[in-house]
Amino acid sequence: MSRASMFNSPLLLGFDQLERTLDRIAKTSGDGYPPYNVEELTNDRLRITLAVAGFSEDELSIQVENNQLTVRGRQGDDEERRFLHRGIAARQFQRSFMLADGIEVEGASLDRGLLHIDLKRPNIEPAVQTVKIRTLGDTARKTLSGEAPGAKTSGGNEE
Repeated sequence: MSRASMFNSPLLLGFDQLERTLDRIAKTSGDGYPPYNVEELTNDRLRITLAVAGFSEDELSIQVENNQLTVRGRQGDDEERRFLHRGIAARQFQRSFMLADGIEVEGASLDRGLLHIDLKRPNIEPAVQTVKIRTLGDTARKTLSGEAPGAKTSGGNEE
């Protein structure tokens, strides 16, 4: 059974990569841990804040690859500690965010159990392109139709 695509309209040409990105996002967004906020600080600045209580700086990693921001957390087991009750799980996580083209990660900071990732959004100027329309002359038409340019046609008077 084939899956119906929302991008199969003839008016949406070249959106294959966007469709693959949306599929990848749908597959990775199942788990809600750790919780996060995305806030707009200014017109060109964003901040992602993840609640990562219990994780130290060296137990967290942030990577950007192919416009995908991935935050991973892994706590090591402390063999010296003996718990009588363990209600706080030392759980590893991976949280991914798809970034639009041009968005840059400016930096990250860890403050009181919150990991802040600051992003910069570029100012996008609308691009207008004028495409020149060429008129094909007789020579170009003959070349496109397979005739050799300058070939003489039969029946013509030669002087």
